[in-house]
Amino acid sequence: MKTTRIQSSKDQPLPKDVSDLGTAIATLPEEHRAALDSIYQRVVDSTRRRQRILALVQEAISQLRLDMKYLLFDLEATRQERNQYRESLEDGGEI
Repeated sequence: MKTTRIQSSKDQPLPKDVSDLGTAIATLPEEHRAALDSIYQRVVDSTRRRQRILALVQEAISQLRLDMKYLLFDLEATRQERNQYRESLEDGGEI
């Protein structure tokens, strides 16, 4: 099972300005709060979606960096093997 550093969107706190907006909406009278509540929920949903996307992108970049390190290591090992093989061919043909 692959472990991931990505938190679920429920674990990630909302930005302060979004939570402040929710607090301000909660203090409004019911008729105004009802009008703004669905809009606020859409803002919260889109904020959480952006947080998830950002976490996925960061995870993908981390994985790409690790893959690049492995590829560079493999490339260097392959170059060393090639150079050793060339030297052995030049020295007499036996590997």
